[in-house]
Formats: sequence, structure tokens, C-alpha cells
Amino acid sequence: MPVLDMLKTDLREVNLTLQSAARAQANEAYVIENPRGSHAIAVGLDGPVAVTVKGSTGYYCAGMNKAATIHVEGSVGPGVAENMMSGAVTVDGDASQYAGATGRGGLLNIKGNASSRCGISMKGIDIVVHGNIGHMSAFMAQKGNLVVLGDAGDALGDSLYEARLFVRGAVKSLGADCIEKDMRQEHLDLLADLLARAGADARPEEFKRYGSARKLYNFNIDHADAY
Repeated sequence: MPVLDMLKTDLREVNLTLQSAARAQANEAYVIENPRGSHAIAVGLDGPVAVTVKGSTGYYCAGMNKAATIHVEGSVGPGVAENMMSGAVTVDGDASQYAGATGRGGLLNIKGNASSRCGISMKGIDIVVHGNIGHMSAFMAQKGNLVVLGDAGDALGDSLYEARLFVRGAVKSLGADCIEKDMRQEHLDLLADLLARAGADARPEEFKRYGSARKLYNFNIDHADAY
């Protein structure tokens, strides 16, 4: 398995190597050593390449991921897996703010906690957080699933559209137009699959589902104070 040591190889060369391997569709696997909190590691991968990062990273790790499998054996800075299209990104530690922002597909699996605005404007991505999430998470979330095994901060799901939010712990407050919804069998089945894919030790029946009340889709003067 090729090793890219960032004590010897600069970031640009590391990313060029990974991007070339992804384009070659060769299903290669790489290890990145000594990341030392570097920013924008393993970004723009658009093919089936596997990357293991031995340590913590800075902002925008695994951004724009498509088909690659990326495993960070540490924590990540802001914007991990931003605009992710497909594939899988796993973070063993914690994630800073706006994890999975604008993501359109794939699975972002955070084994620790996620900070504020997790899943902001998500558009189809699946995000599983094994710990807690911060305030304003799933703000303007349009599509996809956010699963939280711990607690959620203030204003969960503010102004969201059709994304589904599943929280096992306490929710400090719900954002504008976000309400608790019934957990039907279809949601239990969906959640069971997501938990299994993420290796999460939890039962679907332990969660509550939250979604849009659909009152803010179009401006209505009677709801002006909710905007």
C-alpha cells in the first residue's frame, strides 16, 4: 500500500497523486502519514480510491468527494466532506463546524461530536454523528438524512425543506418550521440501514424524527414572524 508522508511530500503533490489514482479507476489504496492538521487533504477525488489519513486534518478535508472512501484516524476542521457527491468519509474523532455542508450524496460517518451547522444546506447526503451536534444544524437542509446518536443544540432544522432528521438524545430547541413527526415503519427501516452502515450501536426505536412543517415554502404574511 503506497504511503504519502507529508513530512516529505507537500500537499499539492499528495492531492495530485490521489486525484490521478481516482481518475485511473484502479481501486488503489493509500495511506497519508503526518498530516499535521493540514487543510484540504484528499479533496476532489472522483473515482474509487481508498485513503487512510493517520492523524487529524484542518478544514475542507475530503471536499467534493465522489466515489472515494476516506478514513480520517483523528479529528477534522471545518467543512469536512463539503459538497460530497458519493462515496464514504469516516472520521474517528470530532468534526468542526458545517460538516457535510451542501452534500449531495454518499455517507459521512462521524464517530465523535460535530460542531455547529452540521449538514447545513444538505442536498441528499447521509450524515451519521455518533456523539452530539451543535446549534443551527441542518439549517436549510433540502434532502437526505441526518442521524444523531447524542444530543442536538439550538435551532435544529431551521428553515429546512425535505431532509429527515433523527435524534436519539435531547434537542435543545427546534428552528423555524421544524417539528417532531411520527416515526413510521418506513423510517424505522431507513434508520436501521443507516445505523448498520455506520456501525452505530443503537436501535431505531430509540430515535425521534424531525422534519419540515412546510409553512415557509412560500412567503405568507401570517407567518412573517417565523422568517
